[in-house]
Amino acid sequence: MDKNTVIGFSLIFVLMLGWFYFTLPSEEEIAEQRRQQAVQDSLNALEQVEEIPEVTEQTQETRQPSFTTPDEEEAPQQVGLFSSNQDSIQTEFVVETPRYTAVFTNLGAGPSKFTLKDHKTWAGQPIQMIGDTTRSAYNTGFLTTENYNVDTNKLLFTQLTSGSSIFLEEGEVEELSYALELGDGRQMVYTYTLYGGKYEIDLDIRFVGVREYIIGRAVDFGFNSRLRFTEKDRVQEALATTSYLYAGGELEQLKVTDFEENDGYQELNVNGNIDWVATKTKFFSQIIKPVTDTEGAYLSGQITGEVDEQTTRHRYTSTVTADIPSDGTVSMNLYIGPMRYLDIKDFDEHAFDMVEVSYGWLRWFSDPFVRFAVIPFFNFFSGFISNYGVLVIIFAVVIKLVLSPLTIRSYKSMAAMRELQPQMKEIQEKYKNDPQKQQKATMDLYRKNKVNPIGGCLPMLLQFPILITLWRFFQNSILLRQEEFLWVSDLSAPDYIISLPFSIPFLGDQIAGLVLLMTVSMVFQSKISAANSAGGANNPMAQQMKIMQYFLPIMLLFVFNNFASGLSLYYLIFNVLSIFQQLYINKTTHQAAVAKA
Repeated sequence: MDKNTVIGFSLIFVLMLGWFYFTLPSEEEIAEQRRQQAVQDSLNALEQVEEIPEVTEQTQETRQPSFTTPDEEEAPQQVGLFSSNQDSIQTEFVVETPRYTAVFTNLGAGPSKFTLKDHKTWAGQPIQMIGDTTRSAYNTGFLTTENYNVDTNKLLFTQLTSGSSIFLEEGEVEELSYALELGDGRQMVYTYTLYGGKYEIDLDIRFVGVREYIIGRAVDFGFNSRLRFTEKDRVQEALATTSYLYAGGELEQLKVTDFEENDGYQELNVNGNIDWVATKTKFFSQIIKPVTDTEGAYLSGQITGEVDEQTTRHRYTSTVTADIPSDGTVSMNLYIGPMRYLDIKDFDEHAFDMVEVSYGWLRWFSDPFVRFAVIPFFNFFSGFISNYGVLVIIFAVVIKLVLSPLTIRSYKSMAAMRELQPQMKEIQEKYKNDPQKQQKATMDLYRKNKVNPIGGCLPMLLQFPILITLWRFFQNSILLRQEEFLWVSDLSAPDYIISLPFSIPFLGDQIAGLVLLMTVSMVFQSKISAANSAGGANNPMAQQMKIMQYFLPIMLLFVFNNFASGLSLYYLIFNVLSIFQQLYINKTTHQAAVAKA
């Protein structure tokens, strides 16, 4: 690439920035775009808005129970023995802890609403984990010897715990119980153990005198309600929404990606003992972990349209089939909350595997690196620095320092190769008709000057596991969610600052600010790297590599534009540090070469 070509590409880049600036829409056009965006946002907000019972500071004694009469659809079901002595009215019980507010109902004896206190949706609404249900989100299903198919979330239990609400302080533990009286001493009793400082809930389902009436002496226990979306970009969240099961040391995933196949419906059945099953959106999950032995698990997923369409609805369920032991008690550990490592690591050490910190072939490195280096770094320093943008910058500096031995070796090798270019050109001219002698003379030149021709590549390859891990982790981790920095309102989402009058394939109709800065830094870094490239000006391969080095930043602009802004911030700082490091090494290497000459 000659000087004129470099100037040409630079002018094209400047013209592109100028074109973006002068083609920005007018204030009237911006107002119209905002109006249209508001319409879309309101549609998205409909997914988030749901009435949440207001929890006051009234004591349990002064609050009155909330009663509603079930409609015809939720009327007591006629299922033989299990129809006996059902309650006649639907009641609610509010559980409040420092982390969540849950509304339990006797229609199914479980939670119908679960609101997180420490997390908000993109629109600032409380996050409601359970969607579209007035009955328990959990269901116990089984077939009776009377040939009835029983679903407990259609049955009205009797609330055994007195009152209508309870507040648990950090560290407190309380129980909430429901019973389905079946006559002659037979009953089903649900007992929830609630913790003030956890998103975890323990559940015991006690079958008294009814075990022999259940075919196979096994029940299906599952989460039937869909999880509600919480992020502004529904498409990106939809791509991360799925169901999982963990068994035998392996994580299985069910993801519906093709609407045309089986009408957008898929299922997965696995036999044997199951560690846990889950459904998950991008940042939040519910997990069912059976304590008693299981016979298998069942996952299902359904979408109502193409997976990348805004209006498509996504529904996933997860169910385990548990044996009823001889003592008649089936036990489950439940988790409803954020996919935050510190919140779920005590629940199950493998639950964090659902967060995609890397590609499968690299998880042997990425998992321990994220769990024992990245997350502890942010958790520790967040105690001193509250701004996560600053923490990302410090983290980039630390990673750069850790990788310095490799990068310095790489840059020194490239700089030394650049200093040898005049002598290499002489060898090429001298032996242009004898490739074997040319190669031998070139290798002798390398040995004489103690230069490794692949010394610039190998150290860079050794950095790839870290770079790939951070690439995936910053996109999928809740760590940066809704954290602000400068003009960025959410480091886990793109920081769009330029709106285009049209949409560009793969890029979209908006351009992110930190991505632009990252691209500019990569252009400068590529220019410096191109100047260090070995090979003569007439070497076709060298020319192609130089051209690719200038095209790469533009390509990455398209790739990074719709990713988390925290990721772009990290690579921007990393690139800037690399530029200064490379300039310094080039200068010192050149001075050493001049002194040696």
